[in-house]
Amino acid sequence: MTWKQIFTSSVGKKFVMALTGVSLIAFLVVHVGINACIWANDDGAMFNRAAHFMGSTVVIRIMEVGLFAGILLHIVQGIMIEMENRSKRSIGYQIPLGNRGSKWYSRSMGLLGTLILLFLIMHIYHFWTPSRLGGIGNIHELGMTTIDGKEYDNLFGEMIKVFQSPVVVLLYVLACISLAYHLLHGFASAFRTLGLHNQRYYTIVKSIGNIFSVIVPIAFAMMPISIYLGWIK
Repeated sequence: MTWKQIFTSSVGKKFVMALTGVSLIAFLVVHVGINACIWANDDGAMFNRAAHFMGSTVVIRIMEVGLFAGILLHIVQGIMIEMENRSKRSIGYQIPLGNRGSKWYSRSMGLLGTLILLFLIMHIYHFWTPSRLGGIGNIHELGMTTIDGKEYDNLFGEMIKVFQSPVVVLLYVLACISLAYHLLHGFASAFRTLGLHNQRYYTIVKSIGNIFSVIVPIAFAMMPISIYLGWIK
């Protein structure tokens, strides 16, 4: 398979989707781990230290560029695959199979992915933009916090501010639900596309994927909920 076929052929696009999907799963593990530091209830000290490390380390910043490239590629390939699938389904089945053929979320990966993309734009605006670029038009001003005599960007304070809005909290929770269903299909599917065909190992990976698809989105959803309800200060 040539480089061009990797990005244009049906098999190649699915391979790229799977590869970028696995890398994004790895990112979710790191991201949920860092964000979980807010539950230390130490006025954001542990979280701000971790966020500072991620934003100031050269290697991490280089990996961040790769992450954005992977997200973009995942989105583009996903759109192309969805368009191909829609064209193939233009005639449709005479007898709708419903969940007997596949789960609804397996048939709705395009929609779920779009909802996650919209959330991602909002999330970048709320947190990545002020922490990396200083905000858009000075709408966001992180301010500084002093921890053990050293100043850090107060990203924890930004979280407290953003999640005072019940509308924002609701949108984040809905996005986490979309992420859960997206992962339920995408996790195991990615590994199968990358060559995992042994049924025993695939069953194990699918079980891990199901657990991951529940725990990680719940953890993400509980962060804005905990802040809004005052459990974290």
